[in-house]
Amino acid sequence: MPIKIQDSLPAQAVLEKENIFVMTEYRAMHQDIRPLNVLILNLMPTKEVTETQLLRKLSNSPLQVNIELLQTASYTPTHVNAAHLDSFYTTFEKVKDRKFDGMIITGAPLENVDFEDVAYWSELCDIMKWSESHVHCTFYLCWGAYAALYYFYGIKNLMYDEKLSGIYEHRVLKPTSPLFRGFDDIFHAPQSRESYVTAGQISEVAELELMADSDEAGVTIVKTEDSRKFFVTCHAEYDADTLANEYYRDLGKGMNPHIPRNYFPDDDPKKQPIVNWRSTGQLLYTNWLNYYVYQSVPYDVDKIGKEDETK
Repeated sequence: MPIKIQDSLPAQAVLEKENIFVMTEYRAMHQDIRPLNVLILNLMPTKEVTETQLLRKLSNSPLQVNIELLQTASYTPTHVNAAHLDSFYTTFEKVKDRKFDGMIITGAPLENVDFEDVAYWSELCDIMKWSESHVHCTFYLCWGAYAALYYFYGIKNLMYDEKLSGIYEHRVLKPTSPLFRGFDDIFHAPQSRESYVTAGQISEVAELELMADSDEAGVTIVKTEDSRKFFVTCHAEYDADTLANEYYRDLGKGMNPHIPRNYFPDDDPKKQPIVNWRSTGQLLYTNWLNYYVYQSVPYDVDKIGKEDETK
């Protein structure tokens, strides 16, 4: 949230140069406030787990946020309670005539499938195209980020020889960005994926900015210059046991997975992981919601998607 100060206070200029949102008394008296509407397209098979992780991060804010959960109509997941979907999820057809302040599109366990072969690819493309005119700012997560980079810019993700899984160090490359308000220069975050894109691929698209990377995990956070799209490959929202659950799941499938790196103390799966990414996750989602949704979205929802027309 912004800090409110007296009009013309000398500190205002200094704080604004540091990208700190300062609200004068005049603006505070004349501002309009309304709840934020955020749509979450949850593509994960573990619907309830993913919902809880994301809502935990989005809820730790003084902002009032109305959440709606979206599922694909062209594909019905087989590992989810149908009653849960019927009770809590909507479809694109029901929301396509509305506008949203923010949207999150999650990952999906589909890295070994070509995008065009994904059962709901056509519907996902329709949603991503629609978001440009109906969503102020969209947060693409993991596989969702790769799908969006491919759809919007033709960037094809590459495959690792073996799955990247563990807790990795990441560098903040744009320390003055509001996205990293409160971040340390080096932050920890979980990674769990089999594919990647390179910094070289990102640099070939003038519209994209590389915001954070890692020596081991590569490209981590990318955004568009207009701050309308964010592409995040790490899972800062993960619970303490998420990587452990994935590891034991893969073991049970006979996949012989590697122990997640830097996760279990002494690389011993019998030991409880120590969380060193919780604050990163909270800051990432709170800063996105505050600086790139709340503080920049038009008060008039009908103007969402038309921001460029007023510049």
